[in-house]
Amino acid sequence: MEDILQQGGQIALTALGSLAALFLLTKLSGNKQVSQMNLFDYVMGITIGSIAAEMASELESPLRPLWAMVVYGLTAWGIALLTNRSIRVRRFITGKPLILMDSGVIYRKNLRRARMDLNEFLMYCRVSGYFDLNQIQTAILEHNGTVTFLPAAMQRPVTPADLSMQPRQELLQTPVVQDGRVLPENLQKAGRDGVWLERKLREKGYHGPEEVLLAMAATGDQLTVYPMETKKEAREIPKNSRILRIIRNILLFL
Repeated sequence: MEDILQQGGQIALTALGSLAALFLLTKLSGNKQVSQMNLFDYVMGITIGSIAAEMASELESPLRPLWAMVVYGLTAWGIALLTNRSIRVRRFITGKPLILMDSGVIYRKNLRRARMDLNEFLMYCRVSGYFDLNQIQTAILEHNGTVTFLPAAMQRPVTPADLSMQPRQELLQTPVVQDGRVLPENLQKAGRDGVWLERKLREKGYHGPEEVLLAMAATGDQLTVYPMETKKEAREIPKNSRILRIIRNILLFL
């Protein structure tokens, strides 16, 4: 029994160590979604993850997989620096975009280079909302595997510039209250103060920020407020829904 507990404790420690190392290496390589990764990033991520899983169950010498993770992580970080500074290295590692279609011409040679058939290309078109190829001016396969489209001039949405309009530029909304707590730094960045916040909350019928789940400061003098759901309201919703179901069943029976 003591051996089992000892091994369980060691596995827990090595698992936590592998998670910590994996987290640090991920932060070192930068934040990327799966759709933003190129082939090299994808392979490196799978390799480091598999080594981290091996480290979690390695009790005799957990430092060996740890050093392997560090080597892979530093290699990926170094290659990322090289791709940022050298265009040739960037083209070799990440590849170049391929033009799959342009001005009504589908480039079969580039489709072969991309290992893509016509059915797959048409699927990408439909996923992006193009069911008619005449609506597409250019289709490009990016180095991360996604296909981007430039719509034809007569098929693109109308913009205010087309109508000679000059709308006012909207700015990002800034959260100034979250979970009933005021965020002073965000309030200052939005060019507001506590007096303004209290006044706007009173205008909307709130006695204080503790009654607010989220408040967003927008352009001008606008404040969008989302109330805090109280426990009383949370209990009343299921009760009302049960009453409605009972009334509906009675009406169906009649």
